[in-house]
Amino acid sequence: MPEEINRLSQSAWKKWGPYVSNRQWGTVREDYSENGDAWQYSSHDMARSKAWRWGEEGIGGISDDKQFLCFAPSFWNGRDPILKEVFFGLTNAEGNHGEDVKELFYYLDSSPTHSYMKMLYKYPQQAYPYEQLLRENRNRSRQEPEYELADTGIFDQNEYFDIFIEYAKSATEDILISITAHNRNQKKAQLSILPTLWFRNRWSWGEHDKDLSISKKDNQAVDIIHKDLGAYSLYTQTPAEWVFTENESNTSRLYQYDDGAKYCKDAFHRYVVQDDKAAVNPANEGSKAAAVYNFEIDAGQSVNLKLRLCKGSKEQPFSDFEQLFNQRKNETDEFYQTLQDKSNSTDERLIHRQAIAGLLWNKQFYNYNVGKWLKGDPAQPAPPAGHTHSRNLNWKHLNNADIISMPDKWEFPWYASWDLAFHCVSLALVDIEFAKEQLQLLTKEWFMHPNGQLPAYEWNFDDTNPPVHAWATWEVYKMDQESNEGKGDIAFLEAVFQKLLINFTWWVNRKDHTGSNIFSGGFLGLDNIGVFDRSMELPTGMHIEQADGTSWMAMYALNMMQISLELSLHNPVYENMATKFFEHFLYIAGAIMNIMGPDDSGLWDNEDEFFYDELSIEGKDSIKLKLRSMVGLIPLFAVEVIKDDTLKKLPNFARRMEWFLKNKPELASLVSRWTEKGQGDKHLLSLLRGHRIKRILYRMLNETEFLSEFGIRSLSKTYSQNPFIFPTEKENIIVSYVPGESDSGMFGGNSNWRGPIWMPVNYLIIQSLLRFHEYYNDDFKVEYPSGTGNYLSLREIAVKLSERLISIFKQNEQGLRPCFGGHDKLQQDPNFKDYLLFNEYFHGDNGKGLGASHQTGWTALIANLIQR
Repeated sequence: MPEEINRLSQSAWKKWGPYVSNRQWGTVREDYSENGDAWQYSSHDMARSKAWRWGEEGIGGISDDKQFLCFAPSFWNGRDPILKEVFFGLTNAEGNHGEDVKELFYYLDSSPTHSYMKMLYKYPQQAYPYEQLLRENRNRSRQEPEYELADTGIFDQNEYFDIFIEYAKSATEDILISITAHNRNQKKAQLSILPTLWFRNRWSWGEHDKDLSISKKDNQAVDIIHKDLGAYSLYTQTPAEWVFTENESNTSRLYQYDDGAKYCKDAFHRYVVQDDKAAVNPANEGSKAAAVYNFEIDAGQSVNLKLRLCKGSKEQPFSDFEQLFNQRKNETDEFYQTLQDKSNSTDERLIHRQAIAGLLWNKQFYNYNVGKWLKGDPAQPAPPAGHTHSRNLNWKHLNNADIISMPDKWEFPWYASWDLAFHCVSLALVDIEFAKEQLQLLTKEWFMHPNGQLPAYEWNFDDTNPPVHAWATWEVYKMDQESNEGKGDIAFLEAVFQKLLINFTWWVNRKDHTGSNIFSGGFLGLDNIGVFDRSMELPTGMHIEQADGTSWMAMYALNMMQISLELSLHNPVYENMATKFFEHFLYIAGAIMNIMGPDDSGLWDNEDEFFYDELSIEGKDSIKLKLRSMVGLIPLFAVEVIKDDTLKKLPNFARRMEWFLKNKPELASLVSRWTEKGQGDKHLLSLLRGHRIKRILYRMLNETEFLSEFGIRSLSKTYSQNPFIFPTEKENIIVSYVPGESDSGMFGGNSNWRGPIWMPVNYLIIQSLLRFHEYYNDDFKVEYPSGTGNYLSLREIAVKLSERLISIFKQNEQGLRPCFGGHDKLQQDPNFKDYLLFNEYFHGDNGKGLGASHQTGWTALIANLIQR
């Protein structure tokens, strides 16, 4: 058994990890403004000088799981106006497609316990083009692509450093650190490296004493004291010049107000870049410390620094350094070899491992107490009046201080409930316990609203994400069961189920406006996919009946039914709950498929043979919004197969189900095909009958509509030449196929559901096809691609779609990766071409990675497809 698997059974091995955010500035948590403008209240320019209230940021940083103590390296190339302590990026208003990090860094490796981790930062040797990036992106329209760091040409002559940051744990609180900087230039180049250690500021807010210190021991060590962590030491193999300061705000620079603090957070910037020797504490102590190394690195050469951060002290901290580092690397290799099928290509194994690495590196200590945030801190000036009613007023109970999987620690350094559900399905590949903990975490009382709502994301916890928590819970449970010789974690399943009962009730009471089992939901995670902004308040008497909202709820009901059936095998009380969700699913199915009565229009359009949203207007006929988008494919997701064997084990459920179907024959015969058993005495529960499945798949698998070379598009390509037009009294609303970045400012304009390929919904499409195949078997064939005369089973189509998605990252016959687009440097240079970014979404026609560049959260699902 790999040693890493043994470590996974000991939670203490995850006490330290990559829990430092890539961006704390510009977040809601740090916003105390009058008008709730988080992007303006704190900025990248302020970041070096401002002590953060709720968390810390750094480059490749680590911390303990309470973020008392942090470590991260800083860099200076001798030309930049700023010490590089944090990544640079544009705010939502500065970018032509919203906020965007303007750096190149890659997460290359991590074991699930973080016993070994590796990342790469590409640091230019020329002055960083801050103003050029700001100016060019401001000048570009929404119809033009983003202007990235690589577009400036700053890497073209190889004038940059490849800086590899690696960590290896000797023990749970004993961390070896290696920083290696390669000069890729043909000339000698200057580089300063500052391995930096600091305490999160908890003392400036009026709640905690400053009972801590970092002090110099000698040129190769500092002593660290913290009342909760205890005594630690940081050792450097190479003697260093040590500098010290306090992790406190420089109020003179930030607010033109001198609060009397002599040594501030930005001291190392002033010391190194501005040669201000008075900025650091000559007493060699403080709450922030750094070892300063100045190098002249010859052309094509490298330098390496070795450090050791440990609890207590070490007599010879570097005597076993190389042996331990190599051991942890080898153990990580061994762990991944057990996951990666020998039939996978070398390239697929590289993609799989870097996808998992990005997922694991995107863990973050997330700290946010809404009640305290709204009120302000006793030792700070009271927030302006507008702040107390700026946002999240209904979430004063929310009090988070946990390690949480983030979508992207720069672009989205906050959790989102539906993103997290997908993260867990990929996390379960390598750390099933952490995946279960994350799913349970969102249902805890200090997250979940008392009314049952799950928090959406910090910009608006009241917003509505698709209800996929039950799906993820069931997926993770089954993965755990499979890896544990058929024994499932019933306690986990039951704990989450009990809380989701409240959440399901919240959905039914809040999002079914008329009690007709047709659901709205607003945003539902698909940003700009609709004709209207779906979070917008419509005029009185109007609301949108959402095909996706209703389909998500049908899927939710089936997920809850399946969980109930599993729990019923251990406790018959749950048979009643299984019955409840079985019946609820059928009522939802009846509503969406127009079989509940002659006056119901349903959401299925018989003429187009597709599902559409519907604009409901009081006192008038409803209007179908005939826009063919992912919204109309989501009904595929509501599918489940029940075996006769299950019914025999649960006689009470079977009897009630038989009574219901006998007395509701229209539901039994028209919705679920319940009377027709598939191979192996299986029954299908689905929103779609065979004919409708084929009609939806005809469009989905049509290369002129949804089927791209790289997966399923989010909007039909037919709107490229023939845009959808919805007339209103004021103007015509036009929706066009936009395969790349959004041309709309809706939802900030930083994502696009009007054409690109999105991994999470593609993953659910593939899963759904496999479930349908489980019932229909190979006899049920569909034309693939549509119009070619080539017929495949649903399972074969699922495999083909998986291959298309994987091909986004794989080298093609020309040795090019579609995700890199047309950038020759990224495609051809040996120091670039095998380092991958797992973007938020992908171009609908050419597969180029777009949006957030490190959203290995749900894009890590590519690892599931490869491993499958």
